[in-house]
Formats: sequence, structure tokens, C-alpha cells
Amino acid sequence: MHLPLRRAFPLAILLGALTACGFAPLDLWPLSILCVAALVAILARAPGPWSAAAIGWAFGLGNFCVGLNWIATAFTFQAAMPAWLGWIAVVLLSLYLACFPAIATAAAHLLARVARAGDFGFALILAGTWIVGELLRATVFTGFAWNPLAAIWVSTWIVPMLTVTWAGTYGLSGLTFLIAGALWIAGRALLRAWHADPERRRGRVLVLGGVAIAVVTGASSILIPVAMHVPPEGDGPRIRIVQPNINQNEKWQEGAEQRNFARLVDLSGQPGAEPRLLLWPEVAVPWYLETDPAARDALAALLGPRDLLLTGGIAVRIDKSGDIAAATNSLFALDAHGRILGRYDKSHLVPYGEYLPMRPLLSAIGLSRLAPGDMDFDAGPGPRDLPLPGIGLVGGQICYEMIFSGEVVDRAHRPRFLFNPSNDAWFGRWGPPQHLAQARLRAMEEAMPIIRSTPTGISAIIDAHGRLLASLEWHQPGAIDGRLPAAAAPTLFSRFGNLLPLLLSIILVGLGFASRLRRG
Repeated sequence: MHLPLRRAFPLAILLGALTACGFAPLDLWPLSILCVAALVAILARAPGPWSAAAIGWAFGLGNFCVGLNWIATAFTFQAAMPAWLGWIAVVLLSLYLACFPAIATAAAHLLARVARAGDFGFALILAGTWIVGELLRATVFTGFAWNPLAAIWVSTWIVPMLTVTWAGTYGLSGLTFLIAGALWIAGRALLRAWHADPERRRGRVLVLGGVAIAVVTGASSILIPVAMHVPPEGDGPRIRIVQPNINQNEKWQEGAEQRNFARLVDLSGQPGAEPRLLLWPEVAVPWYLETDPAARDALAALLGPRDLLLTGGIAVRIDKSGDIAAATNSLFALDAHGRILGRYDKSHLVPYGEYLPMRPLLSAIGLSRLAPGDMDFDAGPGPRDLPLPGIGLVGGQICYEMIFSGEVVDRAHRPRFLFNPSNDAWFGRWGPPQHLAQARLRAMEEAMPIIRSTPTGISAIIDAHGRLLASLEWHQPGAIDGRLPAAAAPTLFSRFGNLLPLLLSIILVGLGFASRLRRG
């Protein structure tokens, strides 16, 4: 029996909002699983694809409005626009992003109707279409892949590690729907058994429930502590990650350049006898390094003879008249002589942060970029490696680029590790831990260490299995000294990328169709 849409719609919004509590920083993942199970139950009884689309859209709206609340904080740093506009932006973005869950749920209902699938067949098909929905969200109009459902599992570690290495993040999101669907079916079967024959079956139900709880509790107490065990420090190159705690409103204050630079210098420490790799955040230096030899000399003075520096900065192209014609958000590698060893240009730019879409129209009504400056950044060509003496190939992914599963590594030239300089200073309290969780998923997928350096946190060393070896919390100034973890053997996902979750989607939908044949 289905719920009338007037009741299912607000309930789906509530379920979506509660599901978002499974993401960092709350990490209430069991609540998310229960809410998704309830959503599957409602969708399975929807009268048609349009109703299923409306329910999926409502779920997405609630989920994104809560999970993306940190976007509103970004508007508090832009004096040209009122802060309340940030909450309108969160809702408007959520209204759009909710279209992708709507597509997934409508497609699942339509396919299940064609297949004449039962409840388990519907759960299989919905898991498959959810994968496609998340892939579309990560792709359409440059994509916005933030908070895939798979991210709720990161705090448990063992589940994503066992899955994303072959199915990727989007595959794990689909399997999460399948787990929730199975939970709904099992729960309903237990209720039926409970009421069918109270004298003979209630005892069995209680025993089975007790066994299930014991198995889950025992497995959790054994597997999760083992999985979360941090290995001893390895023998890789020495690294030092700097987190200066420079907030967004301090970064661009007039005359603040030298003060901010002094913080970076103090936290960088003194060179030692052993070579080290120094890592600074996104746009850590305000000077144009390629055209400013004095700035390069100032950085070189911090380094020992065999030290290297990776730092975020801005690269510019000067036209014939001496004006800046274009700029890129870039990562620079420098040696102790002030030489630039390589440069990576960010390719996945943030709308409204690094460029203003439809600039003539939006600027005319008073909207502007959230970051200072009137010039939009140009996009780079995509994943590129930087060769560093004594270390090898280093992959760069600047800030928000790290959220795009399957798009962070140059597969033709696999790097030794990925460096993710970021600026999460305008992401509020929820954004930084969510960003870190998604970086951990990339480490698991690619079997590759990821090093993060941010102005205000969360900076971290993540090993090739997604474990946090060291981190600095939000708004905690300091530095992390450690050694570069070793990369692991390439995973199945690192070889084939998002072809694998697409293949999994096809298999799940096919099994959903086959379930009808078995019933027939």
C-alpha cells in the first residue's frame, strides 16, 4: 500500500535531511542506512515513475540542503553580497542537484515496471540507477560530486576499503542502496513472521535477531579496530606539512601579505641534515612566482640544499602591453636555488569561486565571485605529474578537484603520491571534514597516499589504504612532520576507473530483471 504523495513528499525530505547526518562531521551512518531503507520502502510502493521522481527529488532536496550547509559560510567572506544570500544559494543549488536522485528513482520505477520485478528486484534496479545518477551529477555542467552516498562509510574504514578498490565510490553508493533495500525486505519479513504465528515463530525471530546483533557487534569489535590500526612510520622521504591558520578574511586583507608569509615561514622550521619536502596550502604565496625572482629567492632561503617546496600560487600570462591576460590557480615545485621544477594548473574550477558563469548577466545584477578579483581563472588540461628529484612523480589536485572519483590521476604516468593543497577556510565547520572524507575515498580507489595542506584545516597524511596517519584539526595552527607513505599495488579501479561502477550498474539492473524470471 503506497503513501499518498502529499505525505510521501515531506517524509522524503525529512529522510534526506537525516541521511545527510551520516556524512562528516556527524558520521551517524547507521541513521543514514535506516533512512535509505525507509526511502526504498516508499519508492517500492509509489504508483508510477512521476511519483517516484517526486519522492527522489524531495529526498535529494533534504539531503543536499543539510549536507551542503557549509556553502552559506562562503558568502560571509564576500562583502559585495549579503550573507543571507548564501542560504538562498544552498537551497537553489539543492533544487538543481535533487534532479539527479529524481532521475535515478524514476528510472528505477520505470525499469522495475517493465521487468515486473518484485521487491528485491526493485532494490537491485534502484541500486543500479543510483550509480548512474551519481555519475551524472559528477559530470553534467562540469559536475558537482560533493557527498556521494558512499562517503557515509568512511568513518568505518573497512567497508569502503573492501569495495571502492574494485567498484569505486559510485559503486559503493549503489551497494549502499542495495544493503538498505535488503534491510527493508528482511525487516518486513521478520515483522510478518512475528505476527503470523506468535506461539511458534516469535522465539525463532528473537533468536535470529539476537544472533544477527551478536555477529554484527562481534565483527565490528574485531574488524574495525584492526582496520583502523595505524602502521608504524615508514622509510619514505621526510615531509613537513604547514597549516598556518590564515582565515579567508585575513588572506586578502590589504597589507597582510608579509604577516601571512611570516606565519608560513615560522611553521616551516629550519632545514636539517636530511632532505625534506615542504608542503604549503593552495595559493599560499600571493606573488607571481614565474615573473618575480625576488619571491622565488625568498622561498629558496627557507630550504636546505636538497630540500624541495610544493606550494600553491597563481600563474599569469602577460600580454604585449604588459597587462595580465589570463591566470590559473596553480601548484609550483621549487628547489633550493629558487628554480621552478614544474607547474600544475587546476582544471576543475569552482563555479562562483574561481569563475563567474554567465558573467555579463550575473555581474549586471550585482553578483560576483566569492573569491576576490574580477578576472576568471582559466582551466588547466587535467591531471599532470610533476617530476621531483629524489622523489619521483607527484600528482597534483588542487582543493575541490579531489572530490571527482576516477579523475584525479594521470593513468598513463602513475605518480608516487597525490598532493592536495586546498583552501577550506570558507567551508564552515562541515565542509573541511567532508572534504577530508572524500580525499580518503580517492586514496582507497587509487591505492595511493594523499597529502593535504590547507590554511585552516584539515591538513593530513593519508596512506594508500585511506587511513589517517596524522592530521591537524580545524583552525589549529601547526605543522605535521612525517614520512611519505608508500603507494600500494594499483587497484582494479585505478586501472579502469568509472567503467567499473557503470558495469556494476548494468549487472544490478540485469539481476533485477532476472529476479522476475526466477519468480516466474
